[in-house]
Amino acid sequence: MIIHDLFVFQFTSPGSTALQLGPFVIRWYGLLMALAVLIGVSLSRYLARSRGVKPELIESLVIWLVIAAIPCARLYYVLFEWRQYAQNPLLIFQIWKGGIAIHGAILGGLVAGVIFAKIKRVSFWQLADIVAPSLILGQAIGRWGNFFNSEAFGSPTNLPWKLFIPLERRPPGYEQFAYFHPTFLYESLWNLMVLGLLLALFFQVIKVKPQLKLGTIFLVYWVGYGLGRFWIEGLRTDSLWIGPLRIAQIVSLVGIALGLFGLYLLYWRQQSLPDVVVQQEVSQEVEH
Repeated sequence: MIIHDLFVFQFTSPGSTALQLGPFVIRWYGLLMALAVLIGVSLSRYLARSRGVKPELIESLVIWLVIAAIPCARLYYVLFEWRQYAQNPLLIFQIWKGGIAIHGAILGGLVAGVIFAKIKRVSFWQLADIVAPSLILGQAIGRWGNFFNSEAFGSPTNLPWKLFIPLERRPPGYEQFAYFHPTFLYESLWNLMVLGLLLALFFQVIKVKPQLKLGTIFLVYWVGYGLGRFWIEGLRTDSLWIGPLRIAQIVSLVGIALGLFGLYLLYWRQQSLPDVVVQQEVSQEVEH
């Protein structure tokens, strides 16, 4: 990042490689993903203790989530960008170059989370509420991987906080433009604001009446993240499309609608959300 003056910031990626020793290469993208997981696990362990859940349960859950999320995130992206990989399918495995979709990761994680909760006989919504702050924090950290890869940027701009993109990374038709919206930064900052909201709700800094119900944190995550992603996606030049529609915006709208509907059931209709265990079941993993 180059600071021209007090109000002008030119973001310029130093490159995708963090460290190289001969054939051994550590890339920023993978490093940030690992960092996001480590910090997320620590946060979730802390939140689990405050809810009377053994931290070891969260550690086991994270293994399930990582195993499910990363392949699903890559598969989601590859399916919608198959033309890039049809001629050389081996490129599919080069995830350090980018090309994973967070919505695919979330969908894969949801399936894994439901199965895990069923096996452990613990409420899915309890786990989801504990993990949601770590998820949005991980997304905030992970977006900086796009910065180092010079990808996932927005349309051309001359705003003071513009992002420089090298010529070889500019999409067709944009070769004459050097500066673009740093959408990685927009989404990272938005996600941090959502994180603050989720933690304020979790620790009841923001009072909710009637009392905060199981599933609220996760539903607010869906609404909060969806709103930001819908807006920011409209600025990007590399969106995945179905016809004239941006896929991420469609998925975001679905997530917002489902989140609002779940909150409606909890606080207007005074109903519990469907779960993998009945309320009377007690998991052996929960401390008393």
